[in-house]
Amino acid sequence: MRDRVLNSGVIAWSMYDFANSAFATTVMAGFFPIFFKQYWSLGTDVTTSTFYLGLANSVAGIVVAAASPLLGAIADTGGNRRKFLLFFTMMGIVMTGALSLVAQGDWPFAAALFVIAIIGFSGANTFYDSLILCVTRPSRADFVSAFGYALGYLGGGILFALNVAMTQSPQFFGLSDAGEAVRWSFLMVAVWWAVFAIPLFVFVREPAATGAPGRDAIAGGLRQMAATFRHIRSLRVVALFLAGYWLYIDGVGTIISMAVDYGLSIGFDSGTLIVALLITQLVGFPAAIAFGVIGERYGAKSGIFAGIAVYIGVVVWAYQMNTAEEFYVLAAIIGLVQGGVQSLSRSLYSRLIPTDKSAEFFGFYNMIGKFATFLGPAVMGSVSLVTGNPRYSILSLIAFFVAGAVILYFVDEREGQRVAQRL
Repeated sequence: MRDRVLNSGVIAWSMYDFANSAFATTVMAGFFPIFFKQYWSLGTDVTTSTFYLGLANSVAGIVVAAASPLLGAIADTGGNRRKFLLFFTMMGIVMTGALSLVAQGDWPFAAALFVIAIIGFSGANTFYDSLILCVTRPSRADFVSAFGYALGYLGGGILFALNVAMTQSPQFFGLSDAGEAVRWSFLMVAVWWAVFAIPLFVFVREPAATGAPGRDAIAGGLRQMAATFRHIRSLRVVALFLAGYWLYIDGVGTIISMAVDYGLSIGFDSGTLIVALLITQLVGFPAAIAFGVIGERYGAKSGIFAGIAVYIGVVVWAYQMNTAEEFYVLAAIIGLVQGGVQSLSRSLYSRLIPTDKSAEFFGFYNMIGKFATFLGPAVMGSVSLVTGNPRYSILSLIAFFVAGAVILYFVDEREGQRVAQRL
């Protein structure tokens, strides 16, 4: 197993997960929802601020979903996946740092920066995901994908733990209060993301360009995107997978982006929620690697099914939980399966698509994921707003998990691999 990870390309590729997971953890899942509700939306009703937060996530999801297939096609025809990755990475880094400048009560400005930062984060992931086929063979994709997620949990967890310590003991770090600590945390995420992304750009190589840059690449990308869309429509296995993935990843992504807001809405304090996020990171590091082994031994689909089953149980429990201890247990359970479901989905999809068209196919993959990100938070926020009871909103996710699992059952991986090799 050592040869699977002790390879400069694999490690450098995985380090990008180590880098950008600080944004996913400290900003998306941790401090932004809390700061948005308690500082930038001060004086706003909790159900209304939940709606605003869900709307911000949804707008970002729509933009990324609309752009990802075209960007992937352009990158494949022009051989510029790393350049596009760099552009979107810098967008996310700059906007994340700018969050530290937003004044109290200015939730529209905070939401705008957050939306652009998510566009940078998610847009970069289209090209990052597609580069997995440049650093490993398909037979090793389950482990390599899981290794990347594991490093993501480690990197995100390390910085998040430091940021939490800063908010808990701001005077120890020379800060005036927890609010200043949070603003410094946004800056630290930006620097962390920038520094640890460097190995990917130094050590990961991609195939030579097959098309011309500039307008020719854009025109070629448009033509290739149309061709890829026709391929996906005719490739039954890929189409089935994307349909199932769209549904179950909706539940996963919504829990990631809305868990802290949900906890605040049902009465938990921010300290409890931060500890829960740290538990998820701690458990997620070894669990993601374990899921990589499960994927290689029993198949990626089996691992995904197991994760979906656990998520359904989590949703039912979350609806009726009342104590901080219950929230901690749920956080640990989510940590066991969150990275596994995501990493095995990525590696399974990588084996169903042609290698030389990976960026454009992953563009559609991330488009589906972002449409899920649009739908889940919007549904959850709307249910909370309409019913006036945030507990009902969490139950809406069960339908996504069940329907996604049913569709995934009909995905024939061997058939997909045979068709991908012929394209």
